[in-house]
Amino acid sequence: MKPYYDKNGITLYCADARDVLPLIDRADLLLTDPPYGIEGGRGANRARGKGNYLMQSWEDTKEYRNTVVLPIIKECLAKVQRGIITPGYKNMTAYPEPADVGCLYSPASLGRGEWGFNTFSPILYYGRDPRRGKGSWPTGKQVTFERRSIDWHPCPKPLEVWEWLMAKGSVDPQDVVLDPFVGSGTTLVAAQHLGRRAIGIEIEEQYCERIIRWLTQPSMTLDMPEEAAARAVQRELADIEKEEVRDSVAG
Repeated sequence: MKPYYDKNGITLYCADARDVLPLIDRADLLLTDPPYGIEGGRGANRARGKGNYLMQSWEDTKEYRNTVVLPIIKECLAKVQRGIITPGYKNMTAYPEPADVGCLYSPASLGRGEWGFNTFSPILYYGRDPRRGKGSWPTGKQVTFERRSIDWHPCPKPLEVWEWLMAKGSVDPQDVVLDPFVGSGTTLVAAQHLGRRAIGIEIEEQYCERIIRWLTQPSMTLDMPEEAAARAVQRELADIEKEEVRDSVAG
């Protein structure tokens, strides 16, 4: 199967992930934000924006999550060394048991839940922490505001958050990052910024066209400029390393 886009280590397939995954021999890190199964956007979750997908080839239902998404995730986990998934708080128990759990915490709320305003978006970690024994990072991150990276997708992930997750899960520049539900393309853009190779799969051609524009025209972002975003991530990583050194000296 010919990639829709393949340049400078970034590969994008416009296809059903079930058709592409058998062709992928290896990857190192699975990083993805899969469909939430929210049935057209109904439900108490800010992710209800996912109900506005083009939906030409699929529907974001619980049945789709269980019969299509979960088997794809399991196949991906069998191919990679490590995995990081943001499943949505209502899907935490639907996925395979993780090695660890973290969260994106937003004091300003991520939406209204059954018991009040939800401030917690879970992160599922699989495999071995690549920094284990070398100074661990936090498993979660506080997000004080939600900043849309682009305006043409119903649920783009904040680019700086995705860069943080990728940097946490990958320490080797030769790593290959896999995202079978690449959506707005944030995983591919983050990989491009951090110098990682990446494979993304997206079933909707209109999104693939937009992803290519984002990859080749950084000015499309509504987020921080590329250089500013990279500096912000590097500052945070430097702060974490300083804390690790202080803890080591104190110990």
